[in-house]
Amino acid sequence: MTGRGLEGIYRAGRRLLSRCQVRVSGREPVTVQARMAAADRARFVATLRTSPHAGPDPDVVVERNRHADGTERITLRSAAARPLRLPVEVALGTDLADLGAIASGNAGPELPASVHDSGLRWSCPTGNASVTADPPPADALASAGLLRWEFDLPPGGSASVELKVRPDRAGPVRAVGRAATSPLAAARAAGDDPRGPALLRTSIADLQALLLRDPAHPSDTHLAAGAPWRCGLAPAEALAAARMTLPLGTGLAAGTLRILARTQFPGPGQQSGVIPGPRRDAGPHLPPCCTGTEATLLFPALLAEARRWGLPGPDTEELLPAAERCLTWLRTTVGDGTYLPDPYPGGPVRCETQAHAHRAAVLGADLLDACGRPGGAELRQWAQALRTAFRQEFWAEDLSGGRPAAGRAPDGRLVPHLGGAAAHLLDTGLLGGGAQAPGLLDKVQTEQLARLLGGPAMDSGWGLRGLGAKEPGHNPFGHRAGAVRVHETAIAVAGLAAAGYEKEAGSLLQGTLAASEAFGHRLPEMYAGERRTEGSAPLPHPAACRPAATAAAAGALLLTTLAGIRPDAPAGTVTLRPVRSAPLGEIGLTGLRVAGAPFSARVSRLGIAMVEEAADGLQLGA
Repeated sequence: MTGRGLEGIYRAGRRLLSRCQVRVSGREPVTVQARMAAADRARFVATLRTSPHAGPDPDVVVERNRHADGTERITLRSAAARPLRLPVEVALGTDLADLGAIASGNAGPELPASVHDSGLRWSCPTGNASVTADPPPADALASAGLLRWEFDLPPGGSASVELKVRPDRAGPVRAVGRAATSPLAAARAAGDDPRGPALLRTSIADLQALLLRDPAHPSDTHLAAGAPWRCGLAPAEALAAARMTLPLGTGLAAGTLRILARTQFPGPGQQSGVIPGPRRDAGPHLPPCCTGTEATLLFPALLAEARRWGLPGPDTEELLPAAERCLTWLRTTVGDGTYLPDPYPGGPVRCETQAHAHRAAVLGADLLDACGRPGGAELRQWAQALRTAFRQEFWAEDLSGGRPAAGRAPDGRLVPHLGGAAAHLLDTGLLGGGAQAPGLLDKVQTEQLARLLGGPAMDSGWGLRGLGAKEPGHNPFGHRAGAVRVHETAIAVAGLAAAGYEKEAGSLLQGTLAASEAFGHRLPEMYAGERRTEGSAPLPHPAACRPAATAAAAGALLLTTLAGIRPDAPAGTVTLRPVRSAPLGEIGLTGLRVAGAPFSARVSRLGIAMVEEAADGLQLGA
């Protein structure tokens, strides 16, 4: 950490340490490796040559292991043939800046330090932080932020210093995902393609690292949106990630739904039933959208699907009133109209918002009927009207066969550009018996959309672009204007596979796995949508979170899509509809959870799926 950029150790949205530089014998060691060892741990290795007459080989290795809990261990190992006396200096500094100020480039200068206990301390009106060292330093120079030691290393010997960074009187941080009661199953994959198992293993580790507890209700957990910029609760992303991880168990979905139900606006009023969320930039062609609208529509859909995966009945009953309020808001807001504006009122009508609303209505109606609640028939009637209107009024005809419009302006004008958000039109969700819910597009339109998503304008070779390469305003690094968003790519793969377009799904899957391998199987939330060429590698986006909740959850969705697991736990059945082309060869998935019990399935090289482990009494459906 050099004190530049976003580097640092953070806690509760504040940077506690921005600079930590090591000098040995008055020199900075030469870094030979710096990598993420896990989602919450980084490892750095450097070398030093202390004997100028011993040739070019280094004889001291400096290893630094930094943890997200604010601990760093610095270890020196000697390979010299003689005893060494090594003076070690660690230069520390911080600005105690707020994460928002750092993100906007407005972090202040470093603060003066004071000697404190066995280390240094910094303070300002908005916070404080201290670094303690074990063993205590031989000397501490507050004016320069320096801690000093002198170590005697015999041949082959080693010495270590452990630094702990914390606010005053704060205890150690314990990652939620390290607890024995983690809501995510430790699923595993094995098969012909080693990238699949590596992606699933890393994705689950990242999800565990991003888990947070509700301080007021410690049994409820949710996922932070991502590190370093979005370390808190982002409702839409938390719900989307929980939905993609349903094959790992329903505990995360239940906790996320309970947490967000407590944020829901009470009635009466125009916002009654809404789950609040911030605005999100939507790219160059449409104004910002409201993530609160997306979260409100995702809530009943997630509850309905979690019930199919085995969410216990008492949890469903507890959460049902909040889902009903979401659905009531949807019907009240649409009123006598057909479409749901976003943001409401007066905003444009977006294709992905209609997809979210349609899915919420169809799955919500199924949920209400199953729980003996009224309102299902009205929701189905509106969903049917939306399908009829959407197929006629949201299709932009052109010489290539047409495309779904990205939206309609308030004056009714079509916004015809093709973007990754169209993938949500394929994400319909599951009904009882593992049946696919109806979609907004008809069969011909779905086939055309599949062709477009699988074409070179959208499929970059690394995944699905956020905006087609030939569209006005395309920017390979634009986070809504051409960059590959892993979440939308996974939704496209799952939707294309469910609709039977396996060639297009397989191409996007292979591209994402190739990108995953280049990123060490820890996918960022987005990366540049540059065309993949021989010998090239995906370019990271400078503002992308890594790890990120939706990107890590997408890893689970991509691999479980290959088995096509469609459970109906209340009916005691599960159906497998695998990707017949078996794009990764044979793959086995173990440690998943269906109906609250371990579930394992295998897909052969011929695309034939079989259940290897399941809950007692769970029947294999047709």
